Amino acid sequence: MIFTLGINHHSAPLAIRERVAFPTEKLNQALADLTRKQPVKEVAILSTCNRTEIYASADTPEAVIDWLVDYHQMAPGEITPYLYLHPQPEAIRHAFRVASGLDSMVVGEPQILGQMKDAVRIADESGTLGTQLHKLFQRAFSVAKEVRSTTAIGANIVSMAAAGVHLAERIFESIGQQRILFIGAGEMIELCAAHFCAHHPRQVTIANRTLERGRALSERFSGQAIRLDELGEHLAQHDIVVSCTASPLPIIGLGMVERAVKARRHRPMFMVDLAVPRDIEEEVGQLDDVFLYTVDDLAQVVESGQESRQAAVVDAETIIALRVQDFTAWLQSRDTVPVIRSLRDTAERMRRHEIEHAMKLLAKGEPVEKVLEHLSLRLTNKLLHAPTQALNLAEGSERHALQLAAARLFHLHTGD
Repeated sequence: MIFTLGINHHSAPLAIRERVAFPTEKLNQALADLTRKQPVKEVAILSTCNRTEIYASADTPEAVIDWLVDYHQMAPGEITPYLYLHPQPEAIRHAFRVASGLDSMVVGEPQILGQMKDAVRIADESGTLGTQLHKLFQRAFSVAKEVRSTTAIGANIVSMAAAGVHLAERIFESIGQQRILFIGAGEMIELCAAHFCAHHPRQVTIANRTLERGRALSERFSGQAIRLDELGEHLAQHDIVVSCTASPLPIIGLGMVERAVKARRHRPMFMVDLAVPRDIEEEVGQLDDVFLYTVDDLAQVVESGQESRQAAVVDAETIIALRVQDFTAWLQSRDTVPVIRSLRDTAERMRRHEIEHAMKLLAKGEPVEKVLEHLSLRLTNKLLHAPTQALNLAEGSERHALQLAAARLFHLHTGD
């Protein structure tokens, strides 16, 4: 059975989501730990700033819930009220909706598709992606492409990056006059940099743990790069700070920002924390001259753009419903594979046995015509023995069901 177990921006606040997030560099280890400790046949973990979801093929989900709680060292009561569990076929629909951007904080945003592909790649590398989940995700990617190409779901999309720019414009008259510090060098920071730098800011700085990667990104936007351990020295020089790293602990603390605000003589500082867990300590938002926004705050900005995409959402849901039916039919067909294989194996054993018997008769000099007749009769009797016996022994409704099944399986015409 395929199921999805997860927590997202619909079901839980940021404070809970950040506690169950999986850093990308630890996903391989987590997958190995889960499959080693629990009877899970196939599994993939999707962990982003808005969701942590486990897609699995297993007999029961309870073992996976226990593992998730234990892995993050949480009490069951801390997380279970926020968890959702989608059994099959709802799990299939959910995967298709997530890939298509219908379950995102910003409906129709394309970034989640790339994040899901990364999760699948990591599961594949870890050896935890079997036939069913591989097929599920490939269908999900295909559905996402169909939704995006045949509906207006991506039209006039308001991304998290664009929402950050919109909020900054409420604080500053012109972004072009501000100095911007981006912390991190991943995909989200790259998107944010593209949106903010379209306004030609006065200065751009990239702070990253790996200086080389920071330089590579800064060169694209005519900026400079610094190391993370230099943040304290440079923070006060920047008016806008956008952070999104995979750090398990906050990078910017209250004391660091207090010193920066004092050095700036209380000129306003706009900060966006897109990381989960958070990069910036929550208490920073309480400072008078600091405007701190998290991913949940940005959601309020993009709500206004949701209504214009509702018609496209209806079209997308129709497509997804059809594709869920197709995939469910494929899964059901997989259930018959063992029976078909056993049926063929049994027939093959009978065939080989009768061929050997016929070859012995030919070796004794029996006429070929007689041997072939004997072979065909014996093989026919053996193949029909089991179904004939089942029909003869059946009674009542079981006999009627078997008669209908036999007529369909062997294309029989039983009418007068």
